[in-house]
Amino acid sequence: MADYDDLFEIMKNMRAMRRLHPDPVPDELIRKILLAGSCAPNGGNTQRWRFLVIKDTKIKQAVQVWYKKAFDEVVGPRYLKSTPPPGVSREQYNRQHAAVEYLTDHFHEAPVWIVACLEEGAAQPTRGSGASIYPAVQNMLLAARALGLGATLTTRHLLYEKEAEAALGLPPGVRSYAILPIGYPMGKFGPVGRAPPRPRPPRTREPRVDAPPRSPRSRARRRRARRPRRARRIPPNSAPATRPALGPASHP
Repeated sequence: MADYDDLFEIMKNMRAMRRLHPDPVPDELIRKILLAGSCAPNGGNTQRWRFLVIKDTKIKQAVQVWYKKAFDEVVGPRYLKSTPPPGVSREQYNRQHAAVEYLTDHFHEAPVWIVACLEEGAAQPTRGSGASIYPAVQNMLLAARALGLGATLTTRHLLYEKEAEAALGLPPGVRSYAILPIGYPMGKFGPVGRAPPRPRPPRTREPRVDAPPRSPRSRARRRRARRPRRARRIPPNSAPATRPALGPASHP
């Protein structure tokens, strides 16, 4: 029987590992990670995902050019204007940013990249497109952690999507959604810094028990009854209408 405690322990201790040794990772471990990705849910079980394994240094260097450009022009300046999120000290925030800078400069040195893609053809991606690829990304991150490998989810290359995907050599109709740099971590795994969930009561109205629910037709009648009635206008110089006299009752 599977030990589900291990799964929850992995979830709680799966930090983003941005400092990775350049030592090679056995192909057998990469195959296990890809298998975990292929077990993920996806829209209609169409399995349109494509997992591109990159080890070629020249390809990684070509993508890293755009990755660093995105940092220099967008991510770095945004950090300088930002404040730590709730529950995170400035020191912790600075350490995280230092790790982001390290990954920026050494992105191409990670021994293996897994590029998570979707084959979409001529269709334009929608807000729901990621639902068919990001569950696979999470499965692969969990698998890497279970195998003692460090990894992180990054999408920064999408700031220069066309240039980065051209460097990756993606065929027409295939779009990238994330890159996972994978390798043996320089640091130690540890608990993730997340705020605990705060249960809140649902914001719904309790049904009344002292009266049965009214139908839409009865509600419409009540609305009409509440409307003020307009007085009937009588044309000038007109006699009031009289009811005709009733004759004697007749019986069959």
